This record gives sequence, C-alpha cells and structure tokens, in this order.
Amino acid sequence: MTTFMDVHHGMKGITPDELSAAHRADLEIEAEEGVHFERAWADPEAGVVYCLSEAPSADAVQRIHERTGHPASEIHPVPLSV
Repeated sequence: MTTFMDVHHGMKGITPDELSAAHRADLEIEAEEGVHFERAWADPEAGVVYCLSEAPSADAVQRIHERTGHPASEIHPVPLSV
C-alpha cells in the first residue's frame, strides 16, 4: 500500500459539516477499492481540501472521490515521511 495526499480545488466556503460529510461518504465505500482515507483538512477561504489515504494506486483514490462527487484535482504519492 502507498500513502497518497490528494488535493481538491474549488471548494471555497466548505464548512466543517460539509468536510465531515464528504469524508464519511469516502469512508462508506473505500473498501470497495482497497483504499483507507486517514484524514481530511480544508482551507475554506482558499477553497482547498487535502486528504491523506493509503491505497493500492492513485486511480483507486480517484475512483472513490469521483463516486462520492468530489474528484481530486491532484493526487500525489508520499514515499517518505518523518
């Protein structure tokens, strides 16, 4: 499994409740693609959301996000962390 950080643009004004609902929607179907979403962060003023996950591929991450209605603008593997 690889760790991925994905970025969503265009989510200006997202509220804590909306971020939580979007994260829950991902969690509800993540197992179908072998993905596990760890955490999500947002900057409502900039309209940017970040999600951290473990998954077999970036495509698997994107498929979950597409199915839940918020496709990622960028998905980056995170091969090193401290």
